Amino acid sequence: MARYFLEVAYMGTHYSGFQVQDHHRTIQSELTRSLEVLFRAPFALTGSSRTDAGVHALQNFFHVDTALELTDKHVYNLNAILLPDVAVKSIRRMPDGAHCRFDAIARAYRYHIYRHKDPFLKDRGWLYPYPLNKALLDEAAGVLMDYRDFTSFSKRNTQVKTFQCTIQRSAWEAVDNGLVYRVKANRFLRGMVRGLVGTMLKVGREQISIDDFKQIIEARNCTLADFTTPPQGLFLEAVIYPDGYFS
Repeated sequence: MARYFLEVAYMGTHYSGFQVQDHHRTIQSELTRSLEVLFRAPFALTGSSRTDAGVHALQNFFHVDTALELTDKHVYNLNAILLPDVAVKSIRRMPDGAHCRFDAIARAYRYHIYRHKDPFLKDRGWLYPYPLNKALLDEAAGVLMDYRDFTSFSKRNTQVKTFQCTIQRSAWEAVDNGLVYRVKANRFLRGMVRGLVGTMLKVGREQISIDDFKQIIEARNCTLADFTTPPQGLFLEAVIYPDGYFS
């Protein structure tokens, strides 16, 4: 048996998330189906980073153990079987102990909002026509770098051993017709990015102050954060491994 990493990208609009769920189409089930059609053999995939229903990824990973030989030519074959909104970007043979989830040292996400109606952004951003104070958004993004406990930004009933995260980058960027929030951390909690975005936008609209924002973080109470941010603006941008990991 050999271990392979499959690098994938996808539009999550028509999927019920990343991980296999009974009676729902997911990224994992679609890729598993395509592998089994191509090779006429069963496959069990392990995923790197779960994304919610409607969330997109520019890069995500699965690993799989198989006695079959997977090569670069199978990238083309799999993409011919997969639906148009999912793509395999690469296949890499890895050492037996490599683990696409546990070996990752960071993930990077971005969230798009746009100000004016644009049919080409409907499934790739959140139409948010309200006036925003960019300086306050920048300040709120910077505040996050001073904290480690993000219990307030983890959806209720999240089963994790710790709510500690180290945010390595947190910044708002002005783009045509809107803003992009970019965040990188060693790990993320369930719903964390959307909770951060929704709550910071309340700061940007001057509905809450920076001090209020700090109090929400320090309260460690997820009922105080705003998780109403829709999924279509969120992209998993990269899964980051140690330098030389794929050498």
